[in-house]
Amino acid sequence: MMAKQQDRSQHSLFFSLESTLNHKHPLFILANKIDWEMFEREFSPLYCPDNGRLAKPVRLMVGLLILKHVRNLSDESVVEQWSENNYYQYFCGEQEFQPRVPCEASELVHFRHRIGKEGVELIFRESIRINGKDSNDKDVYIDTTVQEKNITFPTDDKLTKKIIKRCRKIADRNDLELRRSYRRILKKLSYDQRFRNHPRNKGKARRADKKVRTIAGRLVREVERKLGSRVDDYRDELDLYKRVLAQKKKDKNKIYSLHEVDVQCISKGKEHKLYEFGNKVSITRTGSGVIVGALSFRNEFDGHTLDKAIEQVEKMTDRKPRNGICDRGYRGRSKVRDTLIHIPKSFTKALSTYRKNKERKYFRKRAGIEPVIGHLKEDHRLSRNYYKGITGDEINVMLAAAGFNFKRMMNKWKSSFWLFLEKIFLFLNRQLYPIRDSIILQTRKKMGFLRLD
Repeated sequence: MMAKQQDRSQHSLFFSLESTLNHKHPLFILANKIDWEMFEREFSPLYCPDNGRLAKPVRLMVGLLILKHVRNLSDESVVEQWSENNYYQYFCGEQEFQPRVPCEASELVHFRHRIGKEGVELIFRESIRINGKDSNDKDVYIDTTVQEKNITFPTDDKLTKKIIKRCRKIADRNDLELRRSYRRILKKLSYDQRFRNHPRNKGKARRADKKVRTIAGRLVREVERKLGSRVDDYRDELDLYKRVLAQKKKDKNKIYSLHEVDVQCISKGKEHKLYEFGNKVSITRTGSGVIVGALSFRNEFDGHTLDKAIEQVEKMTDRKPRNGICDRGYRGRSKVRDTLIHIPKSFTKALSTYRKNKERKYFRKRAGIEPVIGHLKEDHRLSRNYYKGITGDEINVMLAAAGFNFKRMMNKWKSSFWLFLEKIFLFLNRQLYPIRDSIILQTRKKMGFLRLD
């Protein structure tokens, strides 16, 4: 049930956050720039008006999501730090210090599920609006990267052993008596699988892999047979196990994780990391440095992502970009909707010198999107996605982009504040120099260092 919005204009007689905090702090400024009423208006219909437990305030939950990706925190950490940080509490709408956690960390999970992809788009759009005119450039720069999923590096042996453990759990849950548990033989086979790269151990390790796979298939069939009429409750799970055990090395659409079946294996050609397991992400940036597009795909050709990327930019900014500058991975596209696509290529003799220099300037500036992607991964939780499913992929990339945009404006306000202090310091110095010199002169005269004529 949606709680009634409290009147937060009433301040405490003894202690008020607004009166004690630094009004030049970037978080304080950001808290007063965001349109919180818009979130209240859009998210209130998602709650039942007269049934259920009272919900947490919308501003609190949206503020925690923003803080999480601005500060690169987990759900548990942002909830814990909220109870210790006055600026976090003011940002989320509190007027008095609250010495307690605002909610359980799991409530952030439920709130993300409640607002869905459309609600996160509103947060992303608000982050673009906060950046003002910098988001209205006519030229946009587009690139793709990989958002890795929170899974272990997949191997056939890991997947097979997980299937064995899960079959045992199904048997224990339904009181099924298996013919064998295979615990001792699996432990012996694990010894045989070690040091498989040594020439003498390759054959032994390969035979052990085959034996473990045989045991896994045997357990899947036995559990399916003994479940009887209850097998329909586990049909999807058992079919997934069979598909994993049947897949070969060069098959397409392979399963790389039992709990994240939609993970893709993407070859990036990096020397230190040949393959990345997750999904493809498209990032669109203006020349001023604002991210105006962030979309999640599976593993599509870069050129096929342009239509949805440009469509999202038009939706987020209410403007049609004139030029889209991409790298050679997008070859084959020259125009998308009303946007001209520029891709590096050999210049023809018919092209004027002015146009050549213009194109070169575009492509040099396009390289600026690479450090932006690096900041998204290292500072805003894009490097490893902890959200579940395809919806989690879509939500994480937009929240990371929103966190980047909010942090960009906070850095601008921070730098302008320090420039303001520097100007004040220089002004005071200029005013104090004559006074200081006169004081030094009088002191030297009194002490006899200067002779009075």
